[in-house]
Amino acid sequence: MGTVIVAAAVVKHEGRILLTRRMAGAHLAGLWELPGGKVEDGEAPEDAVVRECDEECAIDVVVEDIADVTFHRYAATDARPGKDVLLLFYWCRLGARGEVQHRGVADHAWVRPRELGAYPLPPPDAKLVRKLEALDA
Repeated sequence: MGTVIVAAAVVKHEGRILLTRRMAGAHLAGLWELPGGKVEDGEAPEDAVVRECDEECAIDVVVEDIADVTFHRYAATDARPGKDVLLLFYWCRLGARGEVQHRGVADHAWVRPRELGAYPLPPPDAKLVRKLEALDA
């Protein structure tokens, strides 16, 4: 299996970052994350961010710039095979529809960057979280 490419939105609004909580039964269920998901074949990562934010949260986002790139290797378990993930994080702002709905997420929160450490996040998000916390110091 090749590397899975994931694109995620760093949506900043009124000094807060949007986090979403993964649904029960999903990989990494219950963890908080930046909204986004797998880039489909033939899809640009920026388009994937826009699509995923619409599908998961019913919000429009405008992609502004790349925020960070990270690679993570998930080890195989009894329940799941291992996989390599390349994560592309994009700075985004809210578009016309900015009211978050829970279409494909269990919950959401608007969090000040310095408070991100209080939310359990997937391991690949750690480097970006440190950068965001530093911006809010």
